[in-house]
Amino acid sequence: MSDLPQDSISSATTDLNPSPSEDLLPGGFHRYRPNFDQEVTTETHLRRPLTDVVLTVRVIKSFEFRSMKHLVLHGVDCTELTVGGLMERCRKEISTQPAFKPFRSFAPKLDTLKLYTRAHGSKTTNLIINLDHPEWIYDDESKTLADLGVENETELSLFNRADYEHFLKDPQVRWDGDGGSG
Repeated sequence: MSDLPQDSISSATTDLNPSPSEDLLPGGFHRYRPNFDQEVTTETHLRRPLTDVVLTVRVIKSFEFRSMKHLVLHGVDCTELTVGGLMERCRKEISTQPAFKPFRSFAPKLDTLKLYTRAHGSKTTNLIINLDHPEWIYDDESKTLADLGVENETELSLFNRADYEHFLKDPQVRWDGDGGSG
């Protein structure tokens, strides 16, 4: 049934049901007690198979104004879906989801995918995209996501390559609404 000893499973289930008055924190809150699964690992990127992962795609409209929106894709099969197929799926989602209305006219220009972070990995200090690791750009649209190491809870960035190259030369973030003309 499980790799865990029987006594640890029974003690785990009894720990989930504390008496109502004990272990209350100030304010009357109960202490956090996670459910114990039969799985030994707690890392979420290993809990789902590569045929049914959840991906977050950061759709970037403007680097200098940091305008982006997260697109969460459920049920992605990384063993079959290619980079080109994922970009096409993202463009389709952008053109149909109401939340992406400001991005619809820009969707055909989105032509590049880059790894932003893997689950439980470190993130960059740049809030819009990681400027280091040019090898994380997925140039080969025929490769499957599994071949590139994509797994559950991976974050990818989808953007226009020409805008990215321009931003690399001068990574300035702007806040003015008129484009600096006044």
